[in-house]
Amino acid sequence: MITNDARLAMIWEGCLKNDRKQQELLYKTLAPRMLAVCMRYAHDKDEAQDILQEGFIKMFNNAHKYRGEGNLEGWIRRIMVHCAISRYRKQKPMILVDEFPESSSAFGNGYNEHGLEVKDILKMIQKLPKTYRSVFNLYAIEGYSHQEIGSKLGMTELLSRTTLHRARTLLKDMVTKLTTSELCLAG
Repeated sequence: MITNDARLAMIWEGCLKNDRKQQELLYKTLAPRMLAVCMRYAHDKDEAQDILQEGFIKMFNNAHKYRGEGNLEGWIRRIMVHCAISRYRKQKPMILVDEFPESSSAFGNGYNEHGLEVKDILKMIQKLPKTYRSVFNLYAIEGYSHQEIGSKLGMTELLSRTTLHRARTLLKDMVTKLTTSELCLAG
């Protein structure tokens, strides 16, 4: 039985030779997972699909730069994240973090206890202002430090921390509103 990594490696070899069928196969194999990555950074599915397309074009144009070190899928995922960041930089809003009042609450692991599904959480993340969404995703999901986020998004480390705090506060408020409205409907 051939493993998924071995299958991807064989497809990748064809991609390096500019074999269009292998490129299409790689796209069909990875597009659903990469679209999920892009959805976390996008406002809606159309924007996520644009990021996905940009990412695959960039990946195919730079295929020769993959040295075979590490996981191929991880390398492609990083390209998708960088495309999302590039899009963010181009569309950077004028007001960064003063759109919402500061709150002392933090977004924790509460969504599990409320029975929310991943799709509900994703919708909430997509409702965040672009800066909040980008910082939250880079820190909480991709694992970047505040210093790395600051340099990628052109902000200070402190602003990254503040933005993450405010994003968590907004997410917690969304969870509270959703679960409160569900309790009202059930009662």
